[in-house]
Amino acid sequence: MTVRRAERKDIKRILELLGQVLEIHAEIRPDIFVPGTTKYSVEELEKMISDDENPIFVAVDGRGRVTGYAFCRIKEQPAAEYMVKFKSIFIDDLCVDAKARGGHVGTALFEFVKNEARRLGCYEVTLNVWAGNEPAERFYEKMGMKTKERQMELIL
Repeated sequence: MTVRRAERKDIKRILELLGQVLEIHAEIRPDIFVPGTTKYSVEELEKMISDDENPIFVAVDGRGRVTGYAFCRIKEQPAAEYMVKFKSIFIDDLCVDAKARGGHVGTALFEFVKNEARRLGCYEVTLNVWAGNEPAERFYEKMGMKTKERQMELIL
């Protein structure tokens, strides 16, 4: 398996995986997510693939098939009187194909993002995980992540 920047040829497969992620989220939060949809369109992905501030990385198996992805955003925290300046990579979305889970694809993607963050001089890697997605929470904790802050809600 290799991990690399996504290319235009990967878009169809990325869309399939985006659909898998959306179904997981729709199952957890049907009040927010619409089943049978995806987060991005082909046109949006075409633009994103060449955006160095929002890189997309893909894991590819020995046959050249995309088995997972990590959508990332490079963020700059500007210096302020109350906060130091730093750079981070935010993992906006990480997916491993349901058929490839347990094969260390997620670990390879996460390690690649960590190494990319180090290369770029980032202070941290951050992400959000939906409450109720226990497998994702366990995976990220296994990768060494800890809760930084919590977003809470009151549904009206």
